[in-house]
Amino acid sequence: MTDHNVLGGDLEPCGDDPVTGFYRDGCCTSGPEDLGSHTICAVMTSEFLEHQRSIGNDLITAMPQYRFPGLVPGDRWCVTAANWLRAHHDGAAAPVVLASTHERALEIVPLDALRQHAVDVPQDPGALT
Repeated sequence: MTDHNVLGGDLEPCGDDPVTGFYRDGCCTSGPEDLGSHTICAVMTSEFLEHQRSIGNDLITAMPQYRFPGLVPGDRWCVTAANWLRAHHDGAAAPVVLASTHERALEIVPLDALRQHAVDVPQDPGALT
């Protein structure tokens, strides 16, 4: 069975450097074990990373015990739909790669909100600092 993205197509990979996804398979695939709904493929920005830290979700500090390398601006990472939505409401949402965002995100985040932040991944992720 193929996972689908929020656009109705096949779910595309989100990132492999670092390897993302709840299952660390490079995709924002989701299943019953993924209680946090790590379904939104977001491109990290300084603003988003700081916002997440301010709400108690530190995405910057490495935690090897969870195979989590710590993130920097430009990294693509499958973030939880609820935390992304909170950042959206607070004006700090990260750009979203729609083709790599799992359709399950729509259970929490309206498609219009995702589309407002839709982006092709820039060639120079340094522009996101």
